Amino acid sequence: MGIASREVTTDLIKPAHFAHFVLRVSSLEESIRWYQTVLGMQVVYQNPMIAFMTYDDEHHRMALVQVGADEKMSKQAPGVDHVAYTLASLGDLLSTYKRLKGEGILPAWPINHGLTTSMYFEDPDGLRVEFQVENFDTKEELQGYMHSDAFASNPIGVDYDPDKLLARFENGDPIEELVQLGSA
Repeated sequence: MGIASREVTTDLIKPAHFAHFVLRVSSLEESIRWYQTVLGMQVVYQNPMIAFMTYDDEHHRMALVQVGADEKMSKQAPGVDHVAYTLASLGDLLSTYKRLKGEGILPAWPINHGLTTSMYFEDPDGLRVEFQVENFDTKEELQGYMHSDAFASNPIGVDYDPDKLLARFENGDPIEELVQLGSA
């Protein structure tokens, strides 16, 4: 642990792990419910101004801070665009889609980025949460794709219909085919 260390250096120190992020929200209660539904977060502390939430053993992964509803920023303004979470499998991504669709929460942007198959969901204030699965088995394959002509010609990806992808997945179509850019 960092507390016990007595070594001081001028070397670049990389973070040990990601801790948390803080969002300013226009409706604390609505945002709490959304993040509980979408990410399975639990409130570990709340007062009328702030809520600390987590989905694992970290003391908090997110804090939500209540601000005025009229304080919303334009989507074109500088700031955080989205937060991304990698899921373990395409089945997990599609199960998450199916569960959230049942709650009336639809993806704002389903896209195959080539590197990943992703779904972006927007919280009550428009911040996007991305769920993704990697489309390659190894880091070397992912890096290789990022340096390919295919990636250079389309670094954003191709939109897809999540209902069609889900139907093909449930039909037993090969996963290697389903995650190919433009196949869904």
